[in-house]
Parts: sequence; C-alpha cells; structure tokens
Amino acid sequence: VQLQASGGGLVQAGGSLRLSCSASGRTFSRDTMAWFRQAPGKAREFVAGIFRSGSSIQYADSVKGRFTISRVNVKNTLYLQMNSLKPEDTAVYYCAADRSVILSSMRDPELYNYWGKGTLVTVSS
Repeated sequence: VQLQASGGGLVQAGGSLRLSCSASGRTFSRDTMAWFRQAPGKAREFVAGIFRSGSSIQYADSVKGRFTISRVNVKNTLYLQMNSLKPEDTAVYYCAADRSVILSSMRDPELYNYWGKGTLVTVSS
C-alpha cells in the first residue's frame, strides 16, 4: 500500500496549485482521506478531509473558501486545489488515508495508518 503526493512547488502569493495523491496497492474508496501540512518548527496540522465516497468534507478554518478537496475513487486519487495562496500556507503537504477513520475523527493525524511522503509548497510574498 502506497500513497504518492505530487504537485507542490514555488508560487507567488495569490497564486494556485493543485496537489494530487495517487494511491496504490488496494482500493481506497472506503477510506477517509485527508491532507495535512507541516511548516518548519510546527506540528502537523489538518488541512482538509473527505469521507469515503465524498459525502462529507471538512476544512481547517485557515483554508476554508480557498482550498477544495476532491477524490476520484475509480482512479484511487485524491486532490487538493489551492487558490489564493498565502505565505503562511508554506509547508510540506501530506496525504493520508485510513479505512477506520470516522467522520468525527478525520482531523486527528494519529488515526491515519497510511501516509504519502509529502510535497513541498512554498508561497512567496
């Protein structure tokens, strides 16, 4: 089982990036999937999560209205569209998945067993 995140890069404030997370090894359609990020010297924080079929989505307050999470289960792929990027969005972004994570717990990184290696997003001012 493997998750591979991609799409990070350097962008100016106000710009956009689209992250992708490709899952392999089994079907992830029944997993809760999420994006987390970790800035230098800070703890890993929840960004956005999507429950199984996509019936429920949650966002961190800091990204609400700017980021959009989506998934295409037939492709085993998770996306994060990031618009109106700010310098404080600079971080390594990780995708995560786990079949046992329920809706009320999707913001807790400790509950996810599968993680991608991360992709760096740098937003310049």
